[in-house]
Amino acid sequence: MSLGGHVTPHAPPARSPYRGQRAAFLTQHGKEDIVGPVLQGFVGCLVERVAGYDTDLLGTFTRDVARAGTQLEAARRKAQIGMELSGLPVGLASEGSFAPDPFAGMFPWNVELLVFLDKLLGLEVVGVAQGRANSAQILAASWEDAERFAHAVRFPDHYLVVRPDHDGDPRIRKGIAHWSELKAAYDWAAAQSSGGRVFIEVDLRAYANPTRLVNIRLAAVDLGRRLASLCPVCRTPGFWVVESIAGRPCQACGAPTRETRAEVHGCLRCGHRLTRDCEDPAPADPARCDYCNP
Repeated sequence: MSLGGHVTPHAPPARSPYRGQRAAFLTQHGKEDIVGPVLQGFVGCLVERVAGYDTDLLGTFTRDVARAGTQLEAARRKAQIGMELSGLPVGLASEGSFAPDPFAGMFPWNVELLVFLDKLLGLEVVGVAQGRANSAQILAASWEDAERFAHAVRFPDHYLVVRPDHDGDPRIRKGIAHWSELKAAYDWAAAQSSGGRVFIEVDLRAYANPTRLVNIRLAAVDLGRRLASLCPVCRTPGFWVVESIAGRPCQACGAPTRETRAEVHGCLRCGHRLTRDCEDPAPADPARCDYCNP
């Protein structure tokens, strides 16, 4: 299985405060195999899976358990539970969300957060990635409908979930990964259904959804970069962009545009700020200029 978006970090710097340090990762869907090598590469920490707590109690993508609070709050709570169970001062957790894309609202969209908590430094650093999702669903009236849907969503690489009647039916079969399982689940649901229709959707749990794993890995890369960036004053990890400054000049007329010309990096601990010009000095496209294109 290819996870795409490949980024190979340099060897972790010897100055990293997390080099050789253990980080508790509360997860039950195999995400430690994706996140662990990335963070070890960037900052040298050792991601350790924490068991003993059913994270589905905090919310499920199949809606049988509603998530309490925001995506960030859910991830933060998972990290805190992992630290409590393991006794480690550093914790890590992942949380995903699915919605229509934020641009046109036409495509399924996935946002992944990785939260890194350091109890000793009083630090919270968040890595983010987002992109197209494979999160389709159908109310199938026949086995032929179900087959066409399964092929379209790249089953069995992406697992499926089956219910009778509708998306809120409490009768459910998850983690369907073989055609024989799908046919048996379809027949079961059709027999249970009041109208013979079967609700089928893509399983969104991490191990069951390779498209989601790509974004989880990219979120780990984003988190690793942030943790590897140390404040030049107090050496605290997470020295990152806190503000963007507009004003990149237009290529045609030279007037300042709303495109970013500089970024302000800030420390989460001592408050130090540093303004850096964008690495790409190219002028802005005239299409982004309010004077050329009012």
